[in-house]
Amino acid sequence: MPAKSIIDPGSIDLQATIFGPDEIRRRNSQRHEMEMLDRIVHFDPETRTIAGVHVVREDAFWVRGHFPDRPILPGVLMIETAGQLCSFYFGEDLDSEGILGFAACEDVRFRGVVMPGSELLMVGEVTALRSKLAKFSAQGYVEGERVFEGTVVGMKI
Repeated sequence: MPAKSIIDPGSIDLQATIFGPDEIRRRNSQRHEMEMLDRIVHFDPETRTIAGVHVVREDAFWVRGHFPDRPILPGVLMIETAGQLCSFYFGEDLDSEGILGFAACEDVRFRGVVMPGSELLMVGEVTALRSKLAKFSAQGYVEGERVFEGTVVGMKI
């Protein structure tokens, strides 16, 4: 059974930009094909929640081969999107210069497919936050339907 929604995806303005690409790059080191966040649309340290959007492009590096007749965003890239969202939160909330590297992914479930042309809304909630370790519940949505959920654990690198 799916977990309760961290944030109702219908309550988030997907066009809002609280942090854009330049601010994301200030916190996250990924570049070029590995930049999975286009914008942060929700950031609330009081409720310890964050949401960001990944625009799934028709010309993304994986489209040609995964799968040629019906391109589907690889699940590992949904996990990467969640990780980058959580790393951004970690750096912004703690004003930390380090980034989070994956320590673990737990209870990951893929509940739908994500196709090119979609916008993937990734939502995260802090469950533990320390100077060198962070743990987040994460959920991904396309057009209000949950397509991903799991727990991301990161360590400062």
